[in-house]
Amino acid sequence: MPTCNTSPAIRRTSVTVAVLLLIWIVAVIVTAQLGILSQLYLPIIAMMVAATIVIPTLWYFHSSPLQAWACSIGQCRIVAFHIWRIPAAIMFFYFGLRGELPVAFWVIAGIGDFIAGCYALSVTRQKQPTIKDYRRFHVVGFADFVVAVGTGFTYTVLQDPKMATITMLPMALIPLFGVGISGASHLISFDILSNRRIQ
Repeated sequence: MPTCNTSPAIRRTSVTVAVLLLIWIVAVIVTAQLGILSQLYLPIIAMMVAATIVIPTLWYFHSSPLQAWACSIGQCRIVAFHIWRIPAAIMFFYFGLRGELPVAFWVIAGIGDFIAGCYALSVTRQKQPTIKDYRRFHVVGFADFVVAVGTGFTYTVLQDPKMATITMLPMALIPLFGVGISGASHLISFDILSNRRIQ
């Protein structure tokens, strides 16, 4: 496995990742805005969410440049990214209290994301977080994902009509963009931390 460093390969990988992320988020926004996502069979949405976690993770494990790039970002930045889960939680509460999401789903996802986001904020505010601090965060954050994504997946497969909300903006950005990046970042970080390749 690669060690943390900077190189032309890492810079090229940074550009590749940035372009792919831009294409990804634009695709979600456009397909949601045009109503394409809302026309899909709901279980397909569940499979798409799973794919957004699995594909980046598999790419990481099969690409040495991507491994080096992910390591070079540094755990502090990776954990800081998860602060986005605080506004995500607020969005779950907002749409949930309006009766536009299944109760169990928005309560579990909202509370879990709020806890994970606040935990990420507290870790990044520490002067010198340790490997244990980072590892604990990723365990908590990933546990939230397992429960929240699992609950959402269940309601989607059961075709609960209220799950149609996740196919519309701005909610679509959470399961179809944020979840994939965050879920993959947890799995990737477990590998980085297990090899103690942190910055």
